[in-house]
Amino acid sequence: MSAASTPESRLSSITGTRRDELLAIAAGLFAERGFKNTTVRDIADAAGILSGSLYHHFDSKESMVDELLDTFQTELWKQYDAIEASDRTPKEKLVAVVQASFEAIGEHRNEVAIFQSDALYLATFDRFDYLIERNRKFRTLWTGLLEAGVASGELRADLDVALVYRFLRDTVWVAVRWYRPGGTLTPADVADQYLTILLEGIAKGSPHA
Repeated sequence: MSAASTPESRLSSITGTRRDELLAIAAGLFAERGFKNTTVRDIADAAGILSGSLYHHFDSKESMVDELLDTFQTELWKQYDAIEASDRTPKEKLVAVVQASFEAIGEHRNEVAIFQSDALYLATFDRFDYLIERNRKFRTLWTGLLEAGVASGELRADLDVALVYRFLRDTVWVAVRWYRPGGTLTPADVADQYLTILLEGIAKGSPHA
């Protein structure tokens, strides 16, 4: 009998699947109600188990939200880093980063909603220090691309980079409040519309330049 088919491996697979299910349930509740307003009992009730059973998988709801946010952001930053390291022009990189961000909203809507609603609160705890660091890294990436776009001549020379960064940050991530995966608009559709509006306003040679 192969190792993959042993009773131990099958149990591990079942346990892993159940753990993923519990994380998904917690993510939905955190996104809907907020992290502070969601209790371990709420998660257990939604999963149809006793609160004590939840502790077989996680030691706290903080561990659950930590895993959700860290996993999501680690995946997203792999994409961002690959884009930044590519041979695209600054404008092309900016477009790719916006597209990747909307894909993240489509694929990880709950995690994005949790981050938007609860990151400031969570960052008051030492275990979530990485949220502050990644927020700084995010700002550095986006402002760096904007500055490079201005320097290359692809973007308007009169841009207030700090202001445009805030506009981009808010208009992209606030979409999680209204966007629902599975509707008539795909994440790519929304990204294209946002980019059209954005670049017609700031691209060199636009009607407003």
